[in-house]
Amino acid sequence: MKHLKTIMAAGLAVALIVPTVMAADGSASKTPAGSASKMAEGSAAKGNLAPLKIVLPKPLFEGTPKPTKSANLERPKPPGWKRPPFLAPKGSHNLALHKKVTGSDDLPIIGEMEFVTDGDKEGSDGSFVEYGPGVQYVQIDLGEECEIYAIIVWHYHAEARVYHDVVVQVSDDKDFVKGVKTVFNNDHDNSSGLGVGKDKEYIETYQGRLIDTKNIHGRYVRLYSNGSTSNEMNHYIEVEVYGKTLKELAKK
Repeated sequence: MKHLKTIMAAGLAVALIVPTVMAADGSASKTPAGSASKMAEGSAAKGNLAPLKIVLPKPLFEGTPKPTKSANLERPKPPGWKRPPFLAPKGSHNLALHKKVTGSDDLPIIGEMEFVTDGDKEGSDGSFVEYGPGVQYVQIDLGEECEIYAIIVWHYHAEARVYHDVVVQVSDDKDFVKGVKTVFNNDHDNSSGLGVGKDKEYIETYQGRLIDTKNIHGRYVRLYSNGSTSNEMNHYIEVEVYGKTLKELAKK
């Protein structure tokens, strides 16, 4: 950051996205209030942070969403709301692009597993994977241990629906038996059997859901869901995982 105005702008963006659980777009955080903000502000002052370059798909619906029933729904964003820039260490990139995807079912009802990391976020037919009812998941192998700053998931954004029991975990164990770290959980009644979460359910939009993972380390990313307010099926359009490999970090 070469100019004072730039530093002040970066500080303002950090204040909007990291001081609490409401970080980039209303998701809950388990970091004590202020600690992540202070860390990010210190890095921003040194010029180590930059906004992630997130390419969004085109909106598939416009206007105010119809009322959606949910016992654990966050306050809907106003029409025209845009997610504030998310600051991450410079050089961060989408680690998930074209990486191997597995899931709770090797044979999706619709689509192919590689759709989840193929870079296509448009949400039209031929862009998403559909699983059957119940708790289902997709899992991405990043290929090596990485430092992860943010995860963005698009389930389905052709209409304003809410997916239930969205749980996102990171681990170095491909079977997710040990060393499992949960970075998002909006299952308020433990209906998925993965534990009670404190995050809120949210309405799907073309902007996806950005999860601040606060520099967590891991190789595998697993994302659960359990149907939606529209039907019992589970859908995934795209998952992006922003960060750096440990090898990239070692080159500093």
